[in-house]
Amino acid sequence: MNHTSPTVPPPTWSPLTSALGFIFRHYKILLLSLVLVAVTGLLTWVGYLVTIHLANGLTGHFFQQPPAAAGIKGWFLVKGWWLLKMLFLVISRVIAFYLAFLLAFSLTSPGYVFLSTATEKTYLRDKFTEDAPFSWSGTLTDLVEGIKIAGLGIVVTIAALVVNLIPGLGQILVFLLYTFYSALMFVDYPASRRRWSLGRKIGWLKKNWLPALRLGLLPTLVSLVPLVNIFFMALLFPLFTVYTTLNFIALEDRQPT
Repeated sequence: MNHTSPTVPPPTWSPLTSALGFIFRHYKILLLSLVLVAVTGLLTWVGYLVTIHLANGLTGHFFQQPPAAAGIKGWFLVKGWWLLKMLFLVISRVIAFYLAFLLAFSLTSPGYVFLSTATEKTYLRDKFTEDAPFSWSGTLTDLVEGIKIAGLGIVVTIAALVVNLIPGLGQILVFLLYTFYSALMFVDYPASRRRWSLGRKIGWLKKNWLPALRLGLLPTLVSLVPLVNIFFMALLFPLFTVYTTLNFIALEDRQPT
């Protein structure tokens, strides 16, 4: 009597640890990830320095010399000047980091699309199909799509500032808004290989809202760490890219043909 072993279904979700193990098991993926970390970090740092230089230039000599401290009025003027200087330093640095990261994200988008494609090709092996072969026009398209999503990030930030004014509920909505936007950033990479439009990518998030929530949760939590969030995101971006790609292709494989 012949016995056939039951077919074991593939895992429905690849955890972050699986993505990390995948990177370290394939040296080409690891090498590409390290290069992207270095490039993203360098572009972020250069963009930060340029932005700070421009911001300091716009203020002129206002923060270089405190006002005269003559009498009670002068004392208040000096204290107000120091307070404005501290606020300017903090806010300008935060904004500079954010703008620099968006710039680095836009410029490195083709590289992360390549990492996502390499991940998919390595994972699927013989089942991998070339949806859109490499071309310079395709690379330019990836760059434009990255700029679109970076621009959308600015819109999301403005919307978050408004929604955040709603007591209690506003903070929850802002967190969800950033979570789905984070998912969109990483879904962009495997979707760009298929030359999906921005509208189709957003439609994918709506259709797969629960997996999208899981994909964007950890990047959003990391982004909440003040100031160092940019460096953490630059360091973890390749990991999140591989993590999203593995789960994206699993979800797409389960779609009816």
